[in-house]
Amino acid sequence: MDAPSTQEVNIVDESAENDSSETESEPEVIPLEARPVLSGDDGEQLTLAHFASHAYLEYAMSVVKGRALPAIGDGQKPVQRRILFDMHEMGLGRPEAKTVKSARVVGDVLGKYHPHGDTAAYEAMVRMAQDFNMRYPLVLGQGNFGSRDGDGAAAMRYTEARLTKISRLLLDEIDEGTVDFVPNYDGAFKEPQMLPARLPFVLLNGSSGIAVGMATEIPSHNIKEVAAACLMLLDNPQATLDEVLSVLPAPDFPMGGQLISKKEDIREAYRSGRGTLKVRARYTFEEMQRGHWRLIMTELPPNTSAQRVLNEVGEITNPKIRPGKKALTSEQQQAKAAMLALLDTVRDESDKETPTRLVFEPKTKNVDRQEFVNALLAQTSLECNVSMNLVMVGSDGKPRQKSLMDILNEWLSFRVQTVRRRTQFRLEKTLERIHIMEGRHLVYLNLDEVIAIIREADDPKEALMARFPLSEIQAEDILEIRLRQLARLVGIKIEAELAELNKTKSSLERLLGSEKLLRNLVAKEISQDAAEFGDERRTLVEEASRAEMTQTVVDEPVTVVISQKGYVRSRTGHGHDATVMTYKMGDSFAVAFECRTTDQMVAVADNGRVYTIAVSDFPSARGDGLPINSFIDLEKGSAIVGYCVAKPEQRVVMATSEGMGFICQFKDLFARVKAGKNFIKVPEKGVRILVPQVVAEDQTLLACLSEEGRLLIYDLNEVRTLPGGGKGVALMDLNLTESLVVAKPIASEGVLVTGIGRGGKVRYYAVKKAVLEYHLGHRARKGKALDIRWKATDLQPLPKKDSAEPEAASSEELSDTLF
Repeated sequence: MDAPSTQEVNIVDESAENDSSETESEPEVIPLEARPVLSGDDGEQLTLAHFASHAYLEYAMSVVKGRALPAIGDGQKPVQRRILFDMHEMGLGRPEAKTVKSARVVGDVLGKYHPHGDTAAYEAMVRMAQDFNMRYPLVLGQGNFGSRDGDGAAAMRYTEARLTKISRLLLDEIDEGTVDFVPNYDGAFKEPQMLPARLPFVLLNGSSGIAVGMATEIPSHNIKEVAAACLMLLDNPQATLDEVLSVLPAPDFPMGGQLISKKEDIREAYRSGRGTLKVRARYTFEEMQRGHWRLIMTELPPNTSAQRVLNEVGEITNPKIRPGKKALTSEQQQAKAAMLALLDTVRDESDKETPTRLVFEPKTKNVDRQEFVNALLAQTSLECNVSMNLVMVGSDGKPRQKSLMDILNEWLSFRVQTVRRRTQFRLEKTLERIHIMEGRHLVYLNLDEVIAIIREADDPKEALMARFPLSEIQAEDILEIRLRQLARLVGIKIEAELAELNKTKSSLERLLGSEKLLRNLVAKEISQDAAEFGDERRTLVEEASRAEMTQTVVDEPVTVVISQKGYVRSRTGHGHDATVMTYKMGDSFAVAFECRTTDQMVAVADNGRVYTIAVSDFPSARGDGLPINSFIDLEKGSAIVGYCVAKPEQRVVMATSEGMGFICQFKDLFARVKAGKNFIKVPEKGVRILVPQVVAEDQTLLACLSEEGRLLIYDLNEVRTLPGGGKGVALMDLNLTESLVVAKPIASEGVLVTGIGRGGKVRYYAVKKAVLEYHLGHRARKGKALDIRWKATDLQPLPKKDSAEPEAASSEELSDTLF
């Protein structure tokens, strides 16, 4: 993401473009650093493309490094770092400090370090004070600082704030030369580039932000566990990720909850720096009188509030009609009925003493408890996914996604370097103090002479330096000593302090000379801080399967009835005469299927899309049913042309009116979403998709009937199988303006041709034996004309021998061919 240091762009001189003698020369190439931003002298002008590229790159880097991403050293974004530093400078981190108006803090931050909007700065400070967002809040807020239910904080003129005790782990060493200071935006003040964090706050409190081209989502962790991981790596730098995860198993969220992801998934997220964790609420069952009980939610997942859960339950139990729909969808109706069958009431009993207490009361005491819990977890944010994206600005100043091991090792390097700088700073201060005390000791040994020189000399400072081996600093210090400091007791203290200072000097020099001692000191300080500020883990880490809202469907026979206008319903059992059922006014029977409640029904639209609906979702036949549109998201302008129900392994013949088609298995038609999927390719307008035909076990032939009355029968295996759908192959050779009426799989015994004769009378013609052999051929042939004098419109299976003859059949047509 860093800008290239030697990028080159072309600076085009307009005058050169007008000069034909110079058009062939190469344009001057000027390094990026030397080029003008908008325009230069002598008419030089930067091309728009290069300027836009450079400007956007600068903007992106400003957002990435200056606003959105935390630094690995102190775990803070720039605005957070500036707020903490300014509050420290205001003395708001001292134990005796009182809270001050938030507006005062925000104004000081904006005026000195952060020249941006006051709202952004105040929101950053508010977030650092919210214990439901920060695992270890750095700001102590007084007043309304918002709630986990989404309520915003009061205006900054009403609230007050100061630093928390734990914030000193970020600020205590800031005046000991541990970090570099840089000028602020106008050069009037100095601000730290980094805070000397004593613990890896980038993991402790986490962070969330969206930059340009990248984002970060770092969950919070427990102090004791992070400290244990750091101590392990300090003791054994070669420790593996699995060893670290034995002491740092998972994130620890501020609101608790239960982490149900598999250990392998958590490990992979930490290894790669990116992943998704599954978190659910923690709950208990509260027993009541007479065997009654209720469910109490005591902890919620991250980014989930009690109000949000109540709203989600309300949307299920009292759903609203979706845009573009005239009524509730079957899915909404089923969810409502299922929830109301389990849940009686829900309320929020949270208060100051009990931050989270959501009460769910079941419909009756006989409701299965596990089913009750699963219904709530599966349909609300009581169980949700938490993303992990460990992106941050590293010690090298480059934003990058890092693994857990990278973060810990890089922070430990930062901390060791911080302690080294602190030690060096303290050594320099010790040497300066030794230098001063040595001068004072010399004065004490020659006190009378020194007093005489000061009394008599015109320039005591120069006289002292000429008489004794004193530096200018020592001479100035001697001249500023008060008479009371020359007592004998003071002399003894000088010698004692010198001895102590020399001892401290030796200790600091030994520390700087040994990397092992330096790392041991870092480990000791981490242990002390963890012992002082550590607390117990809040989030339970226990693997569990995702909650799913599954409805047990009783496997029983049903008859699905569909009307001409697309209203569908189901009736228990087989053998029903659907033609005598009642329908809406102007509607009538269309088709019926005998199947089971565990089956799936496929609807085929005229645009080639297929839709899948569970038979168990259909309403009872007591009413007129529901429109098929309430079960699927049918594309605007399209219509359903056919339905089919079969077993998943059964074959289905799909064909179009232009004579193309293919075979697939019924399960190939299944679509996972209500919007369906594209399956049949319709190349031209006017081409119709025919009703899908399910192949029975005894059906080995395919009969194709053309619009002009030609019939072609051939082996079904000649048709190509396309599991993924498409256009298929030619089933029958049609004339230019002719279309295919039906392509139906048949048994070897024959097929019944139906049509319409004079006066609209239904006519039948049975094709079997010799007539069947006459029409046998191969795929993509013309076929042969039927020996009939009426228009053939459909093909049906031959009636069984024990069934009654069709009423409209004539004796001449059936005498030789039917039985």
